[in-house]
Amino acid sequence: MTQTFKAFLVEKRESNPFKSSIIEQDINTLPAGEVLIKVAYSSLNYKDALSATGHPGVTKKFPHIPGIDAAGTVIESSHSQYQTGDLVIVTGYDFGMNTWGGFAEYIRVPVSWIVPLPEGLTLKESMILGTAGLTAGLCINALIENSISPTLGEILVTGATGGVGSLAVSILSQLGYNVVAATGKIKSYQWLKQLGANTIIHRDEINDKSGKSLLKQRWAGAVDTVGGNTLATVLKSTQYNGCVAACGLVGGAELPINVYPFILRGVRLIGIDSVECSSLKRSQIWTKLSQEWKPDNLVSLSNSIGLEQLTGKIEAILKGEIQGRIIINLSQTV
Repeated sequence: MTQTFKAFLVEKRESNPFKSSIIEQDINTLPAGEVLIKVAYSSLNYKDALSATGHPGVTKKFPHIPGIDAAGTVIESSHSQYQTGDLVIVTGYDFGMNTWGGFAEYIRVPVSWIVPLPEGLTLKESMILGTAGLTAGLCINALIENSISPTLGEILVTGATGGVGSLAVSILSQLGYNVVAATGKIKSYQWLKQLGANTIIHRDEINDKSGKSLLKQRWAGAVDTVGGNTLATVLKSTQYNGCVAACGLVGGAELPINVYPFILRGVRLIGIDSVECSSLKRSQIWTKLSQEWKPDNLVSLSNSIGLEQLTGKIEAILKGEIQGRIIINLSQTV
């Protein structure tokens, strides 16, 4: 198949370490894989911004096409599991990290990286969710599996205006939880209320620097997207037998805490990984996201852009200036 396609390519240069541009790429240069997919939509994640600016913890091989999310239509398949015309989602594994990703009109991937688009979701809706929605879903599933019900009290969501945070607020609220959203963006308070947050607090309220081993019990459970001292503060103020699902580290990778929340209050800390989780778990969460967990306000969580606008949005997400989800439209119509 000889054809060119548009892609957002990041190159490493001597004078300007990393330069991005929209290029026409030969489809035969795509990496190996059983399935060729025409991408309709992708989405912008914090990890994509790190990849696009050369963060070695995300991407080491250049030139590179970032994008850890993609949704589209199967064009060619050498595996019986997928046929031409199937609608599919690709997230996780090495996609968009050191394997070319979703900021392109075509991708080629291993069959094991693909999930069928579940009934109840359009391709665009699946990318409003994307890795952020999958991660939020895994966090919420962890709370439910650890018997954290809406009757037990407040559920805290940190980094609430980000992709994972905003989707967690929306889904938890829809499931009947009393959601407390934490953010440093005062201008976003009303937006978080519209998503379903019962209470909004400033992020400084969950950044305790007293050095105390335990704090007053408040949270029945929490979804933490921040890490660092914020996560430590949350754990120290979680109720007896409470549960915290942790999935981020924008506030730091270190966890300054002792064992007291765990051995005196029975607090459970559950680590959430959406990169290598099993295909079965992915399918289970995507099914929930397409049905009872699908946010009623899903469209209001996103803004659509083209490849040409990506550079500006990458700069904005690195500065913490993005609210909700940014969707990259690679189809004919938005």
